[in-house]
Amino acid sequence: MPPRSFDALSRRSNAWTASAALNLLPENNGPRVEVLRGCVVITPSSDLDRRTVQRELGYLLKQAARRAGLWLYHEVNVVSGDDLFIPDIAVLKVPGGGRTAMSIEHAVLLGEIFSPGNRRKDVIDRPREYAAVGVPFFLRVDLRNRVPTMALFELSDGEYRPLAAAAAGSTFAMREPFEFSIDPAELLDEEEPVEGDA
Repeated sequence: MPPRSFDALSRRSNAWTASAALNLLPENNGPRVEVLRGCVVITPSSDLDRRTVQRELGYLLKQAARRAGLWLYHEVNVVSGDDLFIPDIAVLKVPGGGRTAMSIEHAVLLGEIFSPGNRRKDVIDRPREYAAVGVPFFLRVDLRNRVPTMALFELSDGEYRPLAAAAAGSTFAMREPFEFSIDPAELLDEEEPVEGDA
């Protein structure tokens, strides 16, 4: 097998699958490379606010998930048939130690942190795709205007229904799939003071 390279993106003429992407493309810490309906979707690295929220929320959620016997990962490869998702946060029923990818059947909760450039994907497409493959819970974090809001949805009759929601300055509290609470305001770093401000 040839070495993994992003050159495969221009050489491959067949539809892409999750297994082809995992076998042909290199691992990277840069853009997110997913496969949806036979196409490779590349998303650039996110802004610092989004990465900060992913780090902070992931750390706190991981502790709560472990107490419930679940495992949390950031940007893990999640395979669903021929599709390859890379959610911002994945809570799984089994540990992923030593694996490159996890099956969607192990997902308990998948979470996305919205970014302005990917709003349609994050707000409409991704929840619909996760619901279609039966992921029980979907967590959404929105950072619009640097005012974090969080919402948890549960799958019911093929669609996500809201369970809990809160904006910065109030308490987001969830009981399923495990207990967790936070003021979303705690997820962002303070904004750097503008020169001349007291």
